[in-house]
Amino acid sequence: MNTSVESRHSQTTQALRVNGGRLWDSLMELARIGATPKGGVCRLALTELDGQARDRFVSWAEAAGCTVRIDAIGNIFARRAGRNAALPPIVTGSHIDTQPTGGKFDGNYGVLAGLEVLRSLNDAGIETEAPLEVAVWTNEEGSRFVPVMMGSGVFVGAFTLEHALAQCDAQGVSVGESLARIGYAGSATDAAPPVGAYFEAHIEQGPVLEANDCVIGVVQGALGQRWYDVVVQGMEAHAGPTPMALRRDALLAASALVEAVNRIALERAPHGRGTVGSLEVHPNSRNVIPGRVRMSVDLRAADDEVLTSMDTALRSFCAKLAQERQLTVQVDQVVYFPPQPFTPELTEGVRQGAATLGLTAMDVVSGAGHDAVYLARVAPTAMVFVPCAGGISHNEIEDARPEHLEAGCNVLLHAMLRSAGVAA
Repeated sequence: MNTSVESRHSQTTQALRVNGGRLWDSLMELARIGATPKGGVCRLALTELDGQARDRFVSWAEAAGCTVRIDAIGNIFARRAGRNAALPPIVTGSHIDTQPTGGKFDGNYGVLAGLEVLRSLNDAGIETEAPLEVAVWTNEEGSRFVPVMMGSGVFVGAFTLEHALAQCDAQGVSVGESLARIGYAGSATDAAPPVGAYFEAHIEQGPVLEANDCVIGVVQGALGQRWYDVVVQGMEAHAGPTPMALRRDALLAASALVEAVNRIALERAPHGRGTVGSLEVHPNSRNVIPGRVRMSVDLRAADDEVLTSMDTALRSFCAKLAQERQLTVQVDQVVYFPPQPFTPELTEGVRQGAATLGLTAMDVVSGAGHDAVYLARVAPTAMVFVPCAGGISHNEIEDARPEHLEAGCNVLLHAMLRSAGVAA
C-alpha cells in the first residue's frame, strides 16, 4: 500500500472498532446448529446440519448487503463491493464444519469475525478501495471426507475438483452427492479468481498464548506435516507356553516405536512434533501375543530440512527395529504438507495493528493445518490467533473469552483495511 493510502486509512479508521457483542451473539447462534449436550458442536461437513449453518451464514451476509456466490466444491464467498471492482478482493474466512466432538470456535470464529468486519464497516459507512470477501471453505476438518482442507485445496489447485467430488464417506456417499443434497453444488470455473490478500482469524488451539498472557498471536507460518500409516507385523502366539525371549511381539515393537517418535520430536525442539494417535492391535485378545499392530505417526516441523531429517530418523529406526525384533515394519507416507511461511509484510501489519490497539502480542507458529496454508500458495497471507482456554480444541469444552475474540476481530479489521485501502 502506498503512503498516501496508508495515511488515509489511519486518519479515517484509526478509532474504528467492531461490535464485540454482536460477534459473540452470532457465534452462540451458529453454535446452536448441531449443539451437543456437553456444550460443543457436531456439524460434519455437508450434512443437513452443515447445510443449515451455511444457510444461516448466507442470510446474514445478504442482510449485510453482500452478494454471495458458490463454487463447484461448495465454497461460499460473500462479497462486499469496493470502489474499484477491478481490484482483486481482500479475503478472510475459515470453515464452519466441525469435528464429531467439536467446539463453538474452531473455524467458526474466523468466518464470523470476517462477517463482523463487514458489518462494522457498514455501520461506520466506510467504503474500501478493493472489494472485501468472507469465505466459508468446504470440509476443512476432514472428519467425514478426506482430504482435509478440501475446499481451499481445490481452490488453489492442490488437487482436482473431480477427485474431491468423488470422495466418499464411511457410508459410501460422495462429496458431489452431498453438495447437491444440501443445495450447495455451485458452478465450476476454469480457474479460481485472483485474491489480493488472505487473512484468517482463529483460536490458537494450543496453550502458548495463554501461558504467556498474550492476547494476539502473530502467526509466522504453519508447521510442515508428514503423516504415516505403519504396520508392525510379528507373530501371534499363546501367552503362556511362549518364552519371552522367543516372542515376536508386534505390540512390544510398536511401543518402542511410540517412544522413538516422541524422542525424534524432542531432539528437534522447539517446533518438532511427533505423535502416535492411533493403535489397532490384532488379535486383541487377553492371552494372545499381539501379531500385528496398525498405527499412525504424525511428524511436524517448522523447517522442511528438519522435517526431512525426522522422516529419515523414523525410517531408520523402523528398519533397525524390524531387524532386531525379527518382524516387519511397513511405513507408508499418506500426507505431506511442506512448512508454509506467511507473508512478512502482512504479519508485520498484524503486529503493528495489535500495538496500535494496545494489545499484547507475540510471534507464534501454527502447529495445526488451516485453509490459510493453501491460500498462501496463491496470495499474500497472514493469520491472527487469539487464546483458547487451556489450549483445548477439537473438544466440546473448547472455550474462548469474548474480549479476546473481539480483540482479534479488531486486529483483523485493521489488517484488512490496510490491504484494501479506504476509498477517498
